[in-house]
Amino acid sequence: MNTQTFWRKCSSCKKDIALNSKYYECSVSTCTGQRTGYVFCSISCWEVHLPGAKHRDAGAIEKKSPAKADSTSEMTSQSSALSQTGQGPQRRIIVGGSNASGISLTKNPTVKSEMSNEVLVVVSKMKQYIRDLSEMNTSEEVNQVISDLIRTECEKAITNARSEGRKTVMARDFKKD
Repeated sequence: MNTQTFWRKCSSCKKDIALNSKYYECSVSTCTGQRTGYVFCSISCWEVHLPGAKHRDAGAIEKKSPAKADSTSEMTSQSSALSQTGQGPQRRIIVGGSNASGISLTKNPTVKSEMSNEVLVVVSKMKQYIRDLSEMNTSEEVNQVISDLIRTECEKAITNARSEGRKTVMARDFKKD
């Protein structure tokens, strides 16, 4: 029986990733699937794969390789099971740069959007809703007031998502106070 002294090889530089050591995975699901299963020995190796992968928004997730060598298929299933159950060390590392829209990934939450004065609701739907409930008309001033309320709630949700280390605003972010 072959005694393996390393877990897997880095997908970029092909160096050995030792047993019981940290490695990085791409946060994009197509890179971590059974067919690809990319793993990287360092952040710089992870960054090398980005131009070819053409991700719109990705992060490097820090993980730890298994402590002892088993068959490759068993380790792959163990690794995916750990990531699905939330066990084991996982830390998403967001590398500076910009996403597809050119917005900085480390954007200051106090910076205002170009949409700061735009109406964020479908006005005809809102007016129809008010008319159906009350048979009242709706003033044009309501459009901006409701849009401001939406902006405020979105800013709170963004803060909640950031505080949990996520780059995705979820419904639960709007429910926190």
